[in-house]
Amino acid sequence: MTGEHSPTVRRRRLASELRGLREAARFTCEEVAEHLECSASKISRVETGRVSVSPRDVRDMLELYGVDPQQRDSLVQLARESRQKGWWHAYSDTIQPRFATYVGLEDAAAEIRTYEVNLIPGLLQTEDYARTVISAGNLTGSQEDVERRVALRMARQPTLTGNAPPQLWAVLDEAVLHRTVGGGGLMRMQLDYLVGLAVMPNVSVQVIPFVAGAHPGMGKPFVILAFPERADPDVVYLEDLTSTLYLEEVDEIDRYNMLFNHLRATALSFEESAALITSVAKEL
Repeated sequence: MTGEHSPTVRRRRLASELRGLREAARFTCEEVAEHLECSASKISRVETGRVSVSPRDVRDMLELYGVDPQQRDSLVQLARESRQKGWWHAYSDTIQPRFATYVGLEDAAAEIRTYEVNLIPGLLQTEDYARTVISAGNLTGSQEDVERRVALRMARQPTLTGNAPPQLWAVLDEAVLHRTVGGGGLMRMQLDYLVGLAVMPNVSVQVIPFVAGAHPGMGKPFVILAFPERADPDVVYLEDLTSTLYLEEVDEIDRYNMLFNHLRATALSFEESAALITSVAKEL
C-alpha cells in the first residue's frame, strides 16, 4: 500500500486549492470554462474532486488566476500525481467509481473512526464472513463478481498491519455480534478474529450493549476518515443501497466527531467489549 501517495487524496487536495484560487481571483466557473473552452459543470466537478484534471488544464487555470510560477509548478505536479492509478484500479472491473473514491481515501487515512449497527466493518472481516455478506447482497451479479469483491475487501486489510498503519477505532452495536452470518461456526471464527485484532496497538473495538438503551447513533452507520497532513481535512463517509455521500464541511465533521465521542463514551470499555464478544462467540 502507498496510502501517503493516494491519487484520490491528491485529487481532493488539488480540487480544494483550485477552488480557493479561483474564488480569490474573483472568477466564476462559467468564466473559467469559457477560457478553457469547456463546460462550467466540468469546472465544478474538478473543484469538488469528482473528476481528475489534466496538468495542462491546471496550468491554464493558474495562469488565468495569476498564480506565481513556483506555486503553479507545484500544483501542476500535484495534478500529475492525482492522475496516477491506485492499487485498487486492478479491481476496476468490479468496484464502482463512488466506492473507489472511498477506498482511495481509506488507503491514505491516518485515523479511521467507524460506527456500525448491522455488520462487522470491512477492514475487520474474515474472508468467509465477507464472502457471505457480499453473496447475500449480490442480487444480480455472478459468483465471479462476488469473488472479485471479496478479493478487493481482503486487499484493503493489509493497511492495518503495514508500515505506519492507521489508527482504527470501531464502535459496534451489540446487534452486530448476534447477527449469525454464515452459521455458528463461521460467526464464532469471525468474533474470535475480531478479538484478536482488538489487541493490536492501532486497533480499538468497543461495543454498545443492548442495556445502554436508546442513543443518538441508532440506525446511522458512518465512517470518519482523518489524514496525516493538515492540507487534507477530515471527511465523513455515508452510504446506502444506491449512493454514497461524502461530508466535508467543518460543521458537519464536528457534529459527527461529537456523535462518535458520545458513542464511544456510551460503549463498554475495551476490556468489557472483548469479554462480551468472547462470551457471544462461546454461545455459538
